[in-house]
Amino acid sequence: MVTKKQLGTITILIEDRQTHAQDVQQMLTDAGHLIMSRLGVNVQPACVEHCTGLIVVVMTATTKQINDLAKKLNKLYGIVAKASIVTK
Repeated sequence: MVTKKQLGTITILIEDRQTHAQDVQQMLTDAGHLIMSRLGVNVQPACVEHCTGLIVVVMTATTKQINDLAKKLNKLYGIVAKASIVTK
């Protein structure tokens, strides 16, 4: 049985970008074969230290792969990740 690929997103809030971005980046790099697009937003443009960041990742993957990556990200300290499947 072939598992159907879905179009989905993961929205990632990073509470302290300077401290936690490297861990998030490594997880996204490991899942790079599933990622179609990525948008990073500096939530606090004038911020110099302990800045909040927001990343939105668009993926083509199985529902399990999308949800598993969101769960792994959520296990990191200072990270909140929400997955959304946008196809049936």
